[in-house]
Amino acid sequence: MGSKVTTILVWVSALFMYPSLAAAEKLSTINLPAPNTAVASEMYDLHMYVMYICVVIFIGVFGTMFYSVVVHRKSKGYKAANFHHSTTVEIIWTAVPIFILIGMGYPATKTVVDMKDTSAPEITIKATGYQWMWGYDYLTGEGEGISFYSRSSTPREQIRNEAPKGEHYILEVDNNVVVPVGKKIRILTTANDVIHAWSVQQLGVKQDAIPGYIRDTWFKAEKPGIYRGVCSELCGKEHAYMPIVVEVMEQEKYTQWVAAQQAAADG
Repeated sequence: MGSKVTTILVWVSALFMYPSLAAAEKLSTINLPAPNTAVASEMYDLHMYVMYICVVIFIGVFGTMFYSVVVHRKSKGYKAANFHHSTTVEIIWTAVPIFILIGMGYPATKTVVDMKDTSAPEITIKATGYQWMWGYDYLTGEGEGISFYSRSSTPREQIRNEAPKGEHYILEVDNNVVVPVGKKIRILTTANDVIHAWSVQQLGVKQDAIPGYIRDTWFKAEKPGIYRGVCSELCGKEHAYMPIVVEVMEQEKYTQWVAAQQAAADG
């Protein structure tokens, strides 16, 4: 009987482990994207930290349950324990969750506080949500006065499945938000019609854009590149086609971009 139980446990373990082993090589593509700001790094680390805690709890709870079911079964002669109260057990199952919550709550609170610190920005940009595009106004900083709309540039033929999908299908726009690397960027969000949300995961940013209200968030990109996001509030039938693209440039290139935008506006 013991050998049969062992065989069953081996097969059960294989069923659970095989998908995990197969997915291990793809972990980097199914996990959160690589962070590019200090806050995004905190979010990523917090995500992994909480996941590990959940895995430990899962293994502990289900491991104990399966062990009890298999080893303490009636066919082996075990009888159910007969007890009604244990002060020690009640203290343990009250204290352990409290310590777990404190262990998760402290770093989470620190991250939330960092996310909300929009003080002393070097550039302020107003992002206004429309059905279904974004409007940007550079309010302070080197690019003060620059304004433009940013619409999805994915061809309709691709959306209607009449042409092959592009590399950045429904994550591309005609005008990128351009910012310099290493500068604190404050984003003011609002909306013209319904609730939208300005969200770029790699920058650690997600803030609702609500009609009649101004809300703010911030980021400081650590390296140049193009970072893509989407509206994260269901805002109508074209919600899926309202992307956000932030292009982070070196300061010299950013200065050139500002000059080009201002010259185009004057012309």
